[in-house]
Formats: sequence, C-alpha cells, structure tokens
Amino acid sequence: MKTMKWFLSILLGLPLFCCISKPALAAAKSVHEITVAAAADLNPALKEIAEAFEKSSGIKVRISYGASGILAHQIENRAPFDVFLSADMDFPRDLISKGDAEQGSLYRYATGKLILWVPADSSVDVQHGGMSVLANPALKRIAIANPDRAPYGRAAVAAMKHVQIYDRLLDRMVVGESVAQAAEFVESGNAQAGFIPLSFAMSPAMQGKGKYWIIPSEAYPSLDQGAVLISHSRHKKEAQQFLAFMRTKMATDILEKYGFVVP
Repeated sequence: MKTMKWFLSILLGLPLFCCISKPALAAAKSVHEITVAAAADLNPALKEIAEAFEKSSGIKVRISYGASGILAHQIENRAPFDVFLSADMDFPRDLISKGDAEQGSLYRYATGKLILWVPADSSVDVQHGGMSVLANPALKRIAIANPDRAPYGRAAVAAMKHVQIYDRLLDRMVVGESVAQAAEFVESGNAQAGFIPLSFAMSPAMQGKGKYWIIPSEAYPSLDQGAVLISHSRHKKEAQQFLAFMRTKMATDILEKYGFVVP
C-alpha cells in the first residue's frame, strides 16, 4: 500500500514538474543568445565572426547594423543590446561617461579604411585619378554617410577638406543615414561615386561591381573602432565571451580579410 501511494504521488507530481521545467528550460536557453549593435562597415565580416563564435561557444549572436551614432542613441534609450561595436572610439566613450557602458571594457578591435568608390562601368578612372576625379562633372552626385552619425561620414568630409574640394562639392552630395545607405546610392545609380569603407568593396556581394581608390590615412582622422560591454546587458557573461572571441586569431583574420587593420 505504501508503495502504491508513493507511485501515485510521483504520477500526480509529474504534470506540475513539466509545467515548471519547460519555462525554466526556455529561460535557460534564452540566456545563450546575445544581441550586438554593430557599425554598418562590419557587415559582412561580423557575420563570419558571429558564425565562428556560435560554432565554438553555442551562443547565438543577433546583429543589428546601423550608423554608430544612431546605435549609441538607441543604447542610451535602453535598447536591448549586450555589446556595441562602434566605427569609432568616441561613441563608446560617451556611453561609458553616461553609465550606459561598462567602465574598463572598451578596447580597439580594428581600424577601418576609407575609399572612394565608383561603379565598374564608370568612365571615371578613380584608380589613377584618386580624389582629383571628384572635380569631374560626370560625377553629378557623390554619396557620403551622415557625418553627424557615422564616423566614415566624418572621415569623408575631412578627406575632402584635406584636398580643399569640400566646399565645391556641397551641392552635389547625397547623404545616407549610414555607410550602407551611401553605398546603396552608388549601386542604384542615384550617385556616381561614394565614400565607403574598404570592407564593403572587399565583400563578396560587391566584388567586380566597382573600382576604388584607397584614400591615404593622413587625409582623415584614424578610424579606430571600439568595442564595449553595455551596462544594462542581461547576458554579460556571454557578452564578455564574445568580446574575448573578437580578440582571437580566428576573428582578427576575418577582419583583416575585409581590409581592416587589427591591433
């Protein structure tokens, strides 16, 4: 009789156990996922890095691309990001000063390169003419990223000022919200040239579609790019694992493949 009572108690307890354990397992599973706010220039390099990290750690990585300034503003407004990969060091430092990113977590993961890009069928010889081709009237529209929000946009403005051509081009500029949109303007024909990251030109999607000239680094402030841990992250342990992975040879090799300079 005692054995029967014990057996019945186990059976009666099973539904309650199942009801409790399923949500608990779902909650545990959800921890193994982080969301990364990433500067647009990191696509597609970051996709490869995230895939490698997921394979080695089992932690899924969601990526939200955009202009660094827009992403920083979203983080200030408590967007559910765990890691911020900016195209500069200033936006992460500002987040740290406001308490939105972890003090001591900031480091430079790469330095980007700016290029002047034209479509493959363009008659403009940008590879030999460099910045001087901007004076060519055939370039009716020149695309840049918003310099207030995108570090590459600021770099483009600095480069044009460096060769003293910026004021003459103001009425021909089309401004995208990010470097990705600036690149789209040129690809779609809405602009005949654009200032974009070298990483875009190195991507499989852009191979063979254009010609470019790498703008000398002395023409604009260094595009040092910073990674930082978000203070309100709910998955800091996993986020720290991802930041550590960004420093591995596997990750830095991928960044170098797309034209980034790594520390």
